[in-house]
Amino acid sequence: MWLYVTLGGAAGALGRYWLAGWVQTAFAGVFPLGTLTVNVVGSFLLGFGMQAMEALPVSAAMRTMLTIGFLGAFTTFSTFSYETVTLLRDGDWTRAVLYAGLSLGLGLVAVVAGFAAASILLETRG
Repeated sequence: MWLYVTLGGAAGALGRYWLAGWVQTAFAGVFPLGTLTVNVVGSFLLGFGMQAMEALPVSAAMRTMLTIGFLGAFTTFSTFSYETVTLLRDGDWTRAVLYAGLSLGLGLVAVVAGFAAASILLETRG
């Protein structure tokens, strides 16, 4: 399976690089439109793919390559979106809100903590 993840991941990373770069260049500005586009497109593709793979005969290897490999490298935001919607669809509103809130809140805190840790480390290196 690792080969399928690797192949899908390479394609997804290249797809992200190309699409985000093209959008950001085409619509130049300070707003991260390239990343937003990748996140929205990836979320759509994961939702479409998961629904389609329930109805179509798709091997476990192909499913892994497309979801974990390609879309995992393209954007993990699609996984976050899919999992949140799945919780909502299952009627588990409490966990969905908790998951979304913690993902956003802790993700932002982690970035700030990373900035701080790097600043401290770089200051001590002199």
